[in-house]
Amino acid sequence: MFFISDAWAQTADAAGGMTGFLVQIVPILLIFVVFWFFLIRPQQKRQKEHQKMCEALTKGDEVVTVGGMAGRIADVSEQYIVIEISRVDDKPVTLTLQRGAVQTVLPRGTLKSV
Repeated sequence: MFFISDAWAQTADAAGGMTGFLVQIVPILLIFVVFWFFLIRPQQKRQKEHQKMCEALTKGDEVVTVGGMAGRIADVSEQYIVIEISRVDDKPVTLTLQRGAVQTVLPRGTLKSV
């Protein structure tokens, strides 16, 4: 008359429970290690290099900003730099930017060739 049979709980021994736990946690750890070596670590290295480059900016350096504008540094302060991007009637056209807005420092003389 009953269509559902009685359910019997299966007992788990202590060794089987620990093995099951390790089988679940090892792939998660492997994924974390892969992310660390292929994504997180290289990004941290790039960030440190960019920070060093921004701290080493000096007057006269030729730079390209994150927005793609190229110019020569006319003045440097602790947080900001002034970039000369052009000259009109022998007056410099300048922009004031944060140091972090510099993407690359170009070799000297690059802007004359552009």
